[in-house]
Amino acid sequence: MSRPELIAELLEVARQAAAAGAAVLATRNDGALDVSNKGDAGDWVTAFDIAAEDAVRRVITAARPQDTITGEEHGTTLPADPSGFRWSIDPLDGTTNFIRNIVYYATSVAVADSDGAWLAGVVHAPALGRVYYAARGHGAWLEEGGRTTRLEGPVAGRAGQILATGFSYDPEVRAEQAALLGDLMDGFADVRRLGSAALDLCLVADGTHDAYGERGLNEHDFSAGALIAEEAGCWVRRPRLDSPLDGGPSDLDRLAAWTCAGTLELAGKFPL
Repeated sequence: MSRPELIAELLEVARQAAAAGAAVLATRNDGALDVSNKGDAGDWVTAFDIAAEDAVRRVITAARPQDTITGEEHGTTLPADPSGFRWSIDPLDGTTNFIRNIVYYATSVAVADSDGAWLAGVVHAPALGRVYYAARGHGAWLEEGGRTTRLEGPVAGRAGQILATGFSYDPEVRAEQAALLGDLMDGFADVRRLGSAALDLCLVADGTHDAYGERGLNEHDFSAGALIAEEAGCWVRRPRLDSPLDGGPSDLDRLAAWTCAGTLELAGKFPL
């Protein structure tokens, strides 16, 4: 199989897997949420997070049983004879939004090769009726309302620029983020905090946001969205995968690094 054919196959699996997770989220009802806390204040998990990840994993495993899978809820599953490809799943990015019936949530699915390069990614947002997707070297796209549109990123230099960001559950990290916000806002007219890193990155890709930057994201938060922004022509920085098959960057790397996306002229605004 040629590399373009392989990437096309991986993207199709990612699309089907994300659709399976999003179909679970589309059945949301208050009586079945079964909300619990994962340890940090505000870090919630619901029955839908778990069911959606199960649905995503079933699709990937059926299509590519030798691939490694890393998911937010079930950790990393390593097959007996790994293929060298690893999937990163966030079954429900924006769980707090989902609990409160705020529409910014999605299933995020991405796949990397043994060198840690992201090859395909999908962010499927059922309440918005949007499917964002990208394949390395083949651009980024949005399906909405029966239409498919190629994404071209934010408009450089436009007036009234909007910065999107987010804040950690850790009070110390959050305080540092808040202290930096004034400097980050220089040159921006306003700020948005929508509660879904995957969708924030996609909204940079489609030109809704002009830039996005957040410190301390988990890999599953940014894996698909960062590729989509990158393939839309955005400048992107994300934590590096030093050990791609070990489940992504270490906690230290994750907390120290900013995941950022925007135009090149905005690149210097985000701390290294």
